[in-house]
Amino acid sequence: MTKITNVECRQVDLEPETVRTDASQQFLKQETVLVTVQAADGCSGTGYTYTIGTGGSSVLALLRDHLADVLIGADSRNLEQLWQLLINNTRATTVGAITSLAMAAVDIALWDLAGKRYGQPVWRLAGGAQERLPVYDTEGGWIHLPADDLVRNAIAAQTAGHAGVKIKVGKSLAEDVERLAAVRAAVGPAFEIMVDANQSFTAAEATRRAASYESLGIAWFEEPLPADDLSGHARLARCTSVPIAVGESLYSGRQFAEYLAAGAASIIQVDAARVGGITPWLKVAHTAESFNVDVAPHFLMELHVSLACAVPNGRYVEHIPQLGAVTRTGPVIENGWLRPPDAPGIGIDWDPDALDNLRVA
Repeated sequence: MTKITNVECRQVDLEPETVRTDASQQFLKQETVLVTVQAADGCSGTGYTYTIGTGGSSVLALLRDHLADVLIGADSRNLEQLWQLLINNTRATTVGAITSLAMAAVDIALWDLAGKRYGQPVWRLAGGAQERLPVYDTEGGWIHLPADDLVRNAIAAQTAGHAGVKIKVGKSLAEDVERLAAVRAAVGPAFEIMVDANQSFTAAEATRRAASYESLGIAWFEEPLPADDLSGHARLARCTSVPIAVGESLYSGRQFAEYLAAGAASIIQVDAARVGGITPWLKVAHTAESFNVDVAPHFLMELHVSLACAVPNGRYVEHIPQLGAVTRTGPVIENGWLRPPDAPGIGIDWDPDALDNLRVA
C-alpha cells in the first residue's frame, strides 16, 4: 500500500515580488518545477525546485524522461533508498545543477508524503531541534537600490524585529563602503548587516574588500569568489576576521565537506533545491555541526524554516517571499521570528487553481 503509483511533474513561472538584482545577474522569473508523488494508500506529497530564469524546462525534461518512471512501484517510505536510486540513474550528469534540482523536487515530495502519512511536520520528523528562528531581510538590499532606500529598508526591518539585513555589493569599493556605512550609521552596532558579492570578485579583490568591511562589523561576507574556487575561499578565510558564507551554488554534500575540511566557510548556506533535496540537506547540516559551523540556508524561506529548525545549528531564515502567488497561506513573521508550520509534511499550503493558471508545462 505504500508503493508509488504515480508521479506528476509540472512547471509554473512566477514573477518576482520585487525587482531583484545583484553584482552578477537579475532575477528574471522563478521557474518553479513541482513534483507530486502518489502512493497506493492514497497518501501524496508535493515537492518543488526552482531556477531564476533559465533551465526550468531542462529540469522538467530530466524528471519526465529519466526519473519519474523509475519511482513507480518503489516503496515511498524508503527515502534514503529512493535518493540513491535517483542518483544511480543519473550518474552521467552528476554532480550538476540540473540533476540536483530535479532530484530535489522528488526528494522534497517524498518527505512531504512521509509527514502526511505519519501526521507530523517535517521539522519534527527531521529532528525538531528548535521551535523558531530569527529572520534577516534580503528584499531591501538589492544592488540597484540607492543608499537612501537601503537605509530606509534597513530601518523598517529593524523596527519589525528582524535580526539583520543583507546588502548586495559589487560596485566600486568606495561606493560599497559608503552604502554599508550609511546603513550601519542608521541601525547602530547591534543590528546585523550581511554582505553578498554573488561570486563577483577575484581572490585579491575579495581580500581587499574584506579588510574594508571589517570595521563595519558585518555578520558575514557571502559568496565573495566563484563557488568552485575552494583554495581562494580558504586563503581569504585565513586572512580576515569576517566570517565567510558559502553554499547556495554548491550542488553536492561532498563539496560542502571539502569546504568545511579546508576551513573555507564559517557559515553554510545550503539550499535544499540545489543540493538535491531534504535528504542531502540534512547531511550537510549535520556535517557542519560536527565542524561547529552554523547553517543559514539560502532562499526558499517557506521550506527552509522547517529544515533550519530541525537541526541545532540552524541560525537564520532568509526573508525573500517567493510563493505568495501559488499558496493560500504563507509564513507569518512575529517580531522578527519565524516558526515552522505544524501541518503534516512540509506545510506549504498550495493553491491548486493558481498553480493551474500559471502552469507553463
